This record gives sequence, structure tokens and C-alpha cells, in this order.
Amino acid sequence: MLHNLTVKKDNVRSFSLSAENPTGEKGKGGMAIEGSAAYNARELGQGWKVNPYVVIKAGEKYNIADIKGQGAIKHIWIVDSSPAGRLSVLRIFFDGQSAPSVEAPLYDFFCNADNTEYRQINSLPICYNPRRGMNSYFEMPYFKSFRIEIENLHTEDIMVYYQIDCEEKEIEENSLYFHAQYRRVNPLPYMEAYTILDNIKGSGVYVGTYMHWGVKSNGWWGEGEIKFYIDGDKDFPTICGTGTEDYFGGAYNFDVDGKYVEFSSPYQGLAKVNKTDSTYMAQRYFDMYRFHITDPVYFKEDLRVTIQALGWRSEERYLPLQDDISSVAYWYSDNLNDTYPKFPSKNDLEII
Repeated sequence: MLHNLTVKKDNVRSFSLSAENPTGEKGKGGMAIEGSAAYNARELGQGWKVNPYVVIKAGEKYNIADIKGQGAIKHIWIVDSSPAGRLSVLRIFFDGQSAPSVEAPLYDFFCNADNTEYRQINSLPICYNPRRGMNSYFEMPYFKSFRIEIENLHTEDIMVYYQIDCEEKEIEENSLYFHAQYRRVNPLPYMEAYTILDNIKGSGVYVGTYMHWGVKSNGWWGEGEIKFYIDGDKDFPTICGTGTEDYFGGAYNFDVDGKYVEFSSPYQGLAKVNKTDSTYMAQRYFDMYRFHITDPVYFKEDLRVTIQALGWRSEERYLPLQDDISSVAYWYSDNLNDTYPKFPSKNDLEII
């Protein structure tokens, strides 16, 4: 990718959106006289970090971006002050659509649902850095406009710092729209597969999966197979995995010398969120990601993705599990009219 930096591009304009320049206009950054940090800058004045963040009131929605034109989002950096990230919701709308193409809890989108326990994420498209610096490098083309909304479901106001780096340029006609969809089932019904993605129409490419998995039983929990039903597949998929840890790039239960081992690589990773060490904390959660950057899954008509929750019972028999499972699916397609499931309520988002 570095070779792209050596080619002159006279037809590309770089701009960035932040609280210091919410419209991204040329020469308009850092001009605030009043703002969120005006008190801190009172002895320095204009140009000295007067408005570095926005405040989103409890229960309200706020547009951190609303841009007209043609181009692509290249990078998103964001952090908020919320004590529990699932109650900050990220939505991205392209080309004037009333329904979002991206809809997920903010921290789930960045592969760290339980932001109370820090875990480093070093993937190619998503980085989660100290202390809670969230970064997306997914390119997101738009032909007419884009809008990014944060909803605050907390009972208190939150501060949001952000920077959205973009390119204003002509987009190829066959460019695809970026999508991300959140789902959760708690508990998973007995002998039912968990649905990561369904009812997706059009032509596109599946590029990633993040899962936050709450295990509710003893023993190994990841024997289940992931399945991609592509272009009319009904009862049986075209792509069928061999096990949960296999899909996420590990093997044999992520086990080294009897212990889970965390890892974070450009395409795959496991972060173990351990809630078993303290009084009143009995649940075990695992964060896993798999990005299909060099091995994308293409579809031309439709796509459905499921994964089984499968452990072991006595006599070497599989045990269908009833775990607390949530996910974010990432994909590109030419369709902005897919119907997403109803977004969960505040109580249904909570990690317990």
C-alpha cells in the first residue's frame, strides 16, 4: 500500500472533521472562541484547543459529521467518556438514506464491547489503543453525502472526541457501500445456530466478523462451525468452517499449557475478558475478530452467515450451548436498502 503515496494525485483533496472543524472547510480549523474547553484556554485564547470535544446530552443524538459531496472516509478516530460503551451507539448514513448502513454500539464496532477492561487490538482495519483510542481504517466511499450520528443512551451527558479523515475525490461508478450490523442473542435457544448476518441482498463482499461471547457453562465452548450461505444457498452452505477457534485463526481451544492465550494480529485475534476472578463475577467473556482482507467472501445476489455454539457433554458428545452471543458483521455491497433487525433496547444491550 505504501506505493500509493508516491503517485501525484491532483484530483484529491484531504479534509478532516473534528470538534475544532466540524465542517472540514479549508482553513477553518481551530477558530473557536467559545467551546468545550474555553475555560482551560482562557489565558491563551483563539487557536489554543478551545473546542476539542462535543457534549452529547443524555438520551440525545448528535451528528459528528454531515457532509455533502463525493469522496471517501479513510480513517475514524473516536473516544467518549462513557463508563459503558454499549450505551453509545454509532450510526453512519450514506447518500441521503434514512436508514443507517452502519449501526452498532460504538465499542462493539471497534471490537471491544466491554470497555471496562482494556484489551489491545492490532488488526489492519481496526485498532483499539491505550486508553480507549478507537480507530477504523475501513474505506467508506460516498457519492453524494455521508452523515455520522452518535446516540447517547446513558442517563448522563458524555464527552466525545473525534477526528474523521476524508478524501474529496471522484468515486468509481462500481464502488461499493460500507456496512456494519450488530446483533445479540441472550441466551441462544437450545440447538439453534447464532445468526451473524441475514437478509442481505445485492452484490458485494463480506470483510469481517467481531464477536463478544459470554460462556455460561464449564468446559470448552468453541466447537461450532461458521457457515456462509451464498447466492441462494438454502439448507447447506457453500463455505463451512471446522470450529469457532479455527475461524478466528487459532486452534485447539486457544490453549497453551492449559491456559487461554490472547493474540492480536492484522487479520485475527482473541481477547479474553475474564470475569471469574472477583466476588460476584462469574461470567467469562471472549472477544474475537476475523477480517477477510486478503480472503474476502464475494456474493452476487444474497448472503447469510451463521455460527454454532457447541461444547462437550459426557461420553464425547457435543453439547449445544445457550450462551450470550453478540456480533458485528462488516461488509461492502451495492445495496443501501437492506432491512436491519430492530436495534436492541437499552436493557438488551447491557453486559451482565
